[in-house]
Amino acid sequence: MQERYVRSGEARLWTCATGTGTPFLMFNGGPGCDDYLAPVAAMIEDLCEVVRFEPRGCGRSDWDGRYDVETLFDDAEAVRHAYGLERCIVGGHSFGPSAALAYALRYPARALGLVGIAGGNVVNDRTWSVAYHKNLECVGEDLGGVVFKADENVNDIGNRTWREYIKRPEMFREIADLAIPATFINGSEDIRPSWPTRQLAALIPNGRYVEIEGAAHTVWLTHADELRTAMREAIAHILQSR
Repeated sequence: MQERYVRSGEARLWTCATGTGTPFLMFNGGPGCDDYLAPVAAMIEDLCEVVRFEPRGCGRSDWDGRYDVETLFDDAEAVRHAYGLERCIVGGHSFGPSAALAYALRYPARALGLVGIAGGNVVNDRTWSVAYHKNLECVGEDLGGVVFKADENVNDIGNRTWREYIKRPEMFREIADLAIPATFINGSEDIRPSWPTRQLAALIPNGRYVEIEGAAHTVWLTHADELRTAMREAIAHILQSR
């Protein structure tokens, strides 16, 4: 594993790269999660050079208060550039697929395709939020004992600015014109309603929705083999479409 700090403006971002092959720039969940996707990266390291990074305010990256999503997109581009990746697959987990999608919309020439896990949402729907919080209270959620280290302001600023970002009039037109393959992999038992992700998969011209029966939000904890297969199939689909 290669670890290094990358500068984006005045900020230092913790990053790491593992594996060899097609570049894959991986986005964390949250907003407000430090690095936790090593088990997911390990599933594809024989196919991809997986680059992970901790956003500002998270883990070992600088905590400077600049936690808006536009800065996150700029930082992701700085990471891509620092590693010399001409084009890469983008994706991630939870909020990660949404951030990866926004990155692909901003930098379409840099994105080969998108692979999302347990996420992908460009709506701000009250009924979705009510259902999620009800399920969280009644069902709960197993995160595998992970404790995230982040500035307490990251989640609030990230979510608030994301809600503003998705109000852009051209948002759905851009998604409908997105010319890359995209696969969204969800678990049937995720406490988050899946309909926004299904809509995204249907809206993207070369989009696919895959559901793993019995899996919850952290798919790799209980359905690692199924997730590995789904991710590798998604990567193969992207490479075949080049």
